[in-house]
Amino acid sequence: MTTSKNWNNPKKRETTSTSYRTDRPEAAARVLGTRALQIAMCAPVMVELDGETDPLQIAMKELKQRKIPIIIRRYLPDHSYEDWGIDELIIIDH
Repeated sequence: MTTSKNWNNPKKRETTSTSYRTDRPEAAARVLGTRALQIAMCAPVMVELDGETDPLQIAMKELKQRKIPIIIRRYLPDHSYEDWGIDELIIIDH
């Protein structure tokens, strides 16, 4: 089991859940939508822009470069949880 205190150092933490994100496409949509809203509200952008102005396109570019500054909290059956950064997840495109 893990605690939420070591999410930023994945080599030192033990995890229960898998790092793959293929089972819940709505989770990726939620992350992209949330990040696009943040960008639309003038949040700092974490990637170099090459003329992009659409917040959703910028959020997708951040996701591809694994630079979205959002933590995903996964609840486990024993009511504990794991916090995962986008850079720790393995996201497979369909």
